[in-house]
Amino acid sequence: MIAWWNGLPAMVQGALLSTLWILIVTVVLILSVAYLTLWERKLIGWMQVRRGPNRVRIFGFLPGMGQPFADVIKLLIKEIVVPSASNKMLFRIAPAITLIPAFAIWAVVPVAPGFAIANVDAGLLYVLSLTSVGVYGVILAGWASNSKYAFLGAMRSAAQIVAYEIAMGFALVGVLMASNSLNLGTIIEKQAGGLFSWNWFWLFPLFVVYFISGVAETNRAPFDVAEGESEIVAGFHVEYSGIGFALFFLAEYANMILIAGLTAVFFFGGWQSPLNGYVPADSSLFQIPLLGTFLNDGTHWLVFKLFLFLCLFLWLRATFPRYRYDQIMRLGWKALIPVTIVWIFVEMLMAHFKIGPWSA
Repeated sequence: MIAWWNGLPAMVQGALLSTLWILIVTVVLILSVAYLTLWERKLIGWMQVRRGPNRVRIFGFLPGMGQPFADVIKLLIKEIVVPSASNKMLFRIAPAITLIPAFAIWAVVPVAPGFAIANVDAGLLYVLSLTSVGVYGVILAGWASNSKYAFLGAMRSAAQIVAYEIAMGFALVGVLMASNSLNLGTIIEKQAGGLFSWNWFWLFPLFVVYFISGVAETNRAPFDVAEGESEIVAGFHVEYSGIGFALFFLAEYANMILIAGLTAVFFFGGWQSPLNGYVPADSSLFQIPLLGTFLNDGTHWLVFKLFLFLCLFLWLRATFPRYRYDQIMRLGWKALIPVTIVWIFVEMLMAHFKIGPWSA
């Protein structure tokens, strides 16, 4: 087997390895989405002093852990209804257009020191372009359904995403200024030095704007007016059933994981340990087998930070009531965008006087 592998051309080896990593990342993301739905219901249940799902087991063990699989089976066997007056082709491809970018962006995200599926120098532009594509799936779903409720939901979502996309873009301009690179791996490496060397410390207003914009981008509470059930039933996916609805559901949670991961990469050092610069590199702590691995840089730190931001997503949903549509627009255009522009000018002064990330 090893001789066969070594006999393959380097280009074929690279293609096979990339395909293998793509499959691994995709499977991990799908399982993460499944169990994120369970964690959301359990966490919000604990916040509201109730149990959450606790019936469906896996092979008779672990109460509640089989709930995501039960939900998937239920959605797979439900009838798929395509409205007779809809644009059938666009109606069918809209869920895929929403879902695919949420998975494709992970190709350029460094998940371990020195490793990303595609180490692209223009990774930040790739992220910005693909995050903007998801809105087309929402607009197409609303328009192709030939339903007034769905169309209203699509228009709400489009206007909201445009407003918060601009704020998110300006926040990333600040990250670009601090790191002087579009490569996500370089952005992480520029934050070396421990907890207070990460971008959140010097770019805190941009971090807050980016995360709020990310919550709005994913149409999560309290920004979920595109799915306002008290006004427009279910918004842009009101006509979808079965696996079509499941794909929109999957896309929402995949986007939550993506925004949490990107927040960790851009503002919290990605896979870097918060102890860098505070614990000497030759400390005996690093010689202890399990503890040393935990304290060092690695994927586990990225996963831990991602998990904390996902919990913040769920905390916001359990805490805040839904905003009115005019409040959401006002927050995006009159608060978040001005904050980012002001802070970019502050960064210019910091760069001029060699403060923070520009001190080296």
